[in-house]
Amino acid sequence: MSKPRILIIEDEKLIRWSLRQRFGEEGYVVEDAETAAEGLEKWSSSTFDLVMLDYKLPDSTGLDVLKTIREQDQEVVVLMMTAYSTVETAVAAIKLGAYDYVSKPFQMDALMLTVSKALQTTQLRRELRDLRSQLRQDFGFDRILGQCPAMQQLFQMIKDVAASGASTVFLRGESGTGKDLVAKTIHYNSDRAHRPFMNITCTAITETLLESELFGHERGAFTDARQMKKGLLELADGGTVFLDEVGDMPPQLQAKLLRFLEEKTFRRVGGVRDIEVDVRVIAATNRDVNKLISEGKFREDLYYRLNIIPVDLPPLRDRGDDIKLIAEHYVQVFAREFRRDVKTLSPAAVEKLTGYSWPGNVRELKNIIERAVLLSKHAHLEPDDLVLGRGEITDASQLIRLPPGGISLSDIEEQLVRQALAMAGDNQTQAAKLLHMSRDQLKYRMERYGLGKYRRSRSS
Repeated sequence: MSKPRILIIEDEKLIRWSLRQRFGEEGYVVEDAETAAEGLEKWSSSTFDLVMLDYKLPDSTGLDVLKTIREQDQEVVVLMMTAYSTVETAVAAIKLGAYDYVSKPFQMDALMLTVSKALQTTQLRRELRDLRSQLRQDFGFDRILGQCPAMQQLFQMIKDVAASGASTVFLRGESGTGKDLVAKTIHYNSDRAHRPFMNITCTAITETLLESELFGHERGAFTDARQMKKGLLELADGGTVFLDEVGDMPPQLQAKLLRFLEEKTFRRVGGVRDIEVDVRVIAATNRDVNKLISEGKFREDLYYRLNIIPVDLPPLRDRGDDIKLIAEHYVQVFAREFRRDVKTLSPAAVEKLTGYSWPGNVRELKNIIERAVLLSKHAHLEPDDLVLGRGEITDASQLIRLPPGGISLSDIEEQLVRQALAMAGDNQTQAAKLLHMSRDQLKYRMERYGLGKYRRSRSS
């Protein structure tokens, strides 16, 4: 790890010398400047983790220098120094983005503690910047695969939605079409990308817990509420909340969600104070909402409020050559992940895939390719490697074929756990049922294989 770099912009020679000596003892790389012009020149020609900036310089003020630095770099930390400390100058410096304000003469040990904390802040800011940049790459528009007309229309729609100020978006599509990926793509390509993306599956937890997760609760609101807890809406202020499977939300919570969407305020469970937040709500469902409304299971007024900007995701069976495109993509992904010498799909395998109805959509295709790459003995996947639909699997000998060179049993178990979680939409109870085991047994295996935070971002 490289040594932290510090720039000192200070017109008093003795102070510059003292700081250089002490910073050198602490293992920092130091450069200094006597004037604002010299300091900005050195700032522009190198990279620094901390700037020690005097308030009063011969050719300018420290505030002017601070403003210039902040326009070029939002992560670097700036410590203002002055012998003329006033409340007004301190407030002005903080408003312009100074990390702290220190008065001369320094108590050197205290200053070194402040510098150490400031450098940690710079590191955290840069790590956060890099993480956000990576997320934008991971959820860029090019990560959603598709060339058919329906997908081209979808791309344009989500680009328009991401760039808009729309506070409510409604994703509609069958299970496995990639609604969660579209939600994240909208968020990370919008001006809300620097704020949180929070998601919750409305069928994954009980009604009481769902209300608490969404709106938070006050201490003593119910038996186990030992302290105040902020909900997802509050934590996501400025960002996005993704409500997956909103069609299955309990009626009482539907009324509370409608109130929030209309008024942009809510109350924590057990609370008496209205809390106002600015969030974009992206709701998604694979249910026929009109049928739910006619059955009295979904509020019609909530549907109209959510459906201001509907985004329809086409089923895989209607996407033509996209099936081959996505399948070949996942062959490469899983061959690399499992270190298997599988190159692509044979023409016969492609024909088999394109002739299938894909009730589980992209998620099902991904799982089938994952299994095929893991177990195939061929350099090219053949029709026999592709187990389509539940009807083809009649016993364990058809599901798993032992390669001549053998295979790790733990690898097979891990992939089955992964597939069960994907098929169940990360619902652990449903995934456990698919594997004919208890939820505790499933959780043990998830922990064993590091699947506690199961990856859902790779659907297309």
